[in-house]
Amino acid sequence: MAKKKIHCDCLDTIKPVRDTLDVISGKWKLPIIISISTGNERFTEIQESIPGITPKVLAKELKELECHHLIKRIVINDYPVKILYKTEDYANTLTPIIYVLKDWGLNHRKELFENH
Repeated sequence: MAKKKIHCDCLDTIKPVRDTLDVISGKWKLPIIISISTGNERFTEIQESIPGITPKVLAKELKELECHHLIKRIVINDYPVKILYKTEDYANTLTPIIYVLKDWGLNHRKELFENH
């Protein structure tokens, strides 16, 4: 019986982690959220703040993040039309995760480059 419980405990963790990674994984999603949350609202501002991202990829990722309710696209009917991107309040739930990932990345660099 103990093996079954351990198996279930493992799946109870794996499934929600997999769900999370399905939403935020990849090379660009978290950098886009970070860019928008730090004040880059226009498409070109976001693109310029993330080295290496192409307009096509940025457009695709923005749509996906919008579908997951992490960012919102705001159309201002002016001349010319202005499109802004803002983080949804729900995106703030990722802030602690982003800082933990940042700290882990900094520590990992130290582990790789300073300790050996």
